Amino acid sequence: RFQACVYFASVFQAMSCGIHYLASVFMAVTPNFVCGFPGNVSSVLLHNSSASSIEDIWTLWTSTENYIVVQLENGEIWELDQCSRSKREVSLDLTYEYKGNKSVFPCSDGFLYDDTKWKSTVVTQWDLVCDREWLAKLIQPMFMLGVLIGAVIFGDIADRLGRQRVIWFTSAGQFVFGIAVAFTFDYYSFVIVRFLLAMVSSGYLVVAFVYVTEFVGIKARTWASMHVHAFFAMGIMVVALVGFLVRTWWVYQIFLSIATLPFVLCCWMLPETPFWLLSEERYEDAQKVIDTMARWNKVSTPCKVSELCSVQQDDLASVRTGDDDTSSTKKHNILDLFCNWQIARRTITVWLIWFTGSLGYYVFSLSSVNLGGNEYLNLFLIGAVELPCYIIACVAMDKLGRRNTLIPFLILSALICVLIMFIPQDFNILIILANMAGKFSIGVAFGLIYLYTAELYPTIVRSLAVGSGSMMCRVGSVVAPFCVYLRSVWIFMPLVVTVYFFQLLVGIMALLSGILTIMLPETLGKPLTNTLVEATEMGRNKKSCSEKTPPAHSGAALEKIEMFGQERVSTDK
Repeated sequence: RFQACVYFASVFQAMSCGIHYLASVFMAVTPNFVCGFPGNVSSVLLHNSSASSIEDIWTLWTSTENYIVVQLENGEIWELDQCSRSKREVSLDLTYEYKGNKSVFPCSDGFLYDDTKWKSTVVTQWDLVCDREWLAKLIQPMFMLGVLIGAVIFGDIADRLGRQRVIWFTSAGQFVFGIAVAFTFDYYSFVIVRFLLAMVSSGYLVVAFVYVTEFVGIKARTWASMHVHAFFAMGIMVVALVGFLVRTWWVYQIFLSIATLPFVLCCWMLPETPFWLLSEERYEDAQKVIDTMARWNKVSTPCKVSELCSVQQDDLASVRTGDDDTSSTKKHNILDLFCNWQIARRTITVWLIWFTGSLGYYVFSLSSVNLGGNEYLNLFLIGAVELPCYIIACVAMDKLGRRNTLIPFLILSALICVLIMFIPQDFNILIILANMAGKFSIGVAFGLIYLYTAELYPTIVRSLAVGSGSMMCRVGSVVAPFCVYLRSVWIFMPLVVTVYFFQLLVGIMALLSGILTIMLPETLGKPLTNTLVEATEMGRNKKSCSEKTPPAHSGAALEKIEMFGQERVSTDK
């Protein structure tokens, strides 16, 4: 009961992370637009269709190469393009085609936007079009840059100050910065506040994975960790629903941010994990948390930290004086992820998998624009298609193991990338199906690596390991939006780069990651390690590290704590 309440309270907030990650899909959309004109319009002409106002002509707009002819009340006739306007020297008849002299003027009177779908976006709010278009393209990369930095910063802070404090701060930060985005007064303040929002959202997501992993037992760890992704995907579906119902960007942002409020009001009740408290030698605080777990789970048999962990002064001394490990009281940093060859090789492989998973996810997502149809439904389905992906991943991880599930799906992603390159461009349906299959396979690997990373590293650097891995994956997500921007720079770029080059790059990296994963240890059914010695020994043999080294004994005993209140109840009965 206790673990269930903590778990669902924590993962509920992961839904708001998915919301903020994808919010710009509709918030920063660029509608159809043309140059503004000086004066009042009397008639509008687009090809052979005429209307009395600009608003009536947008339904006929089919291409950015179109232009609109307007006649003002003073008799002047103007041709309105997207980034310029021309005044006809001879304005006798209102016709679409004109061969006479024209005077070209800049868009000094602003722009006219199509508001049939969106009443207001950040693009229309601050005229992020034409020579300011690059500012609009920079919105999502800057957000992902904040995600990258936040993953490392808060992952390190969580290992130093505890998971509980980071969860409190990042939860409150998501609500405060989320609401603040809606009230920004210009583009630059908008980007800065969104950058801070990205940092706290990323920080929460990274620490939440570690938090729930350290609270649930071995039997539930796979499903509990993987379904954090499911709540993230539900956040994507919420974005699609709110985007369909609310068409003004700042109101849309407020509604999305309100989803954070229930958790902010109760997150202060979440306890610190016994794993982190014991790694910091705060045994009394750990005992209080375990006693609370016992009361919630109605366990009558007393549970003592000293009995579970066999904490003896001589054991602590041997750990402190070990050659390959460090004291639990030492402050750790990213260099500890390379403390010896075993851990360094593991870190490089894990980072490569993180980067490949992110790059592959966004490359396949870029190809999904060929789906067409209703954009709100498409985004909803993009989130929904991830749910069965995680279910299959959970079943495979519990039956085959983490490593044996990760390897085939990485290799399958590589094969699909190669297959897409040989599908003729005319076979749109086949290309879409192949891209969805690729996204599904890379999604399994991408979802699995969160839990696998948390299990591969000890408590003292676990948040730092997950945070640094998340940083590597965000490098791919920062690059992806720029690939979209290249579409408007060079028409052949999507074909040569986005489809072929990046598909081949993802395929090669996925294949390389799959091969390197063979050297990683299997963690299915094994207790979480608590020291770097234990983590190193886990990579040297197939047996549990608790059977090999004295320090690992405490790590195995710590695993009993996370199972306490679940298996202990059945034993008492």
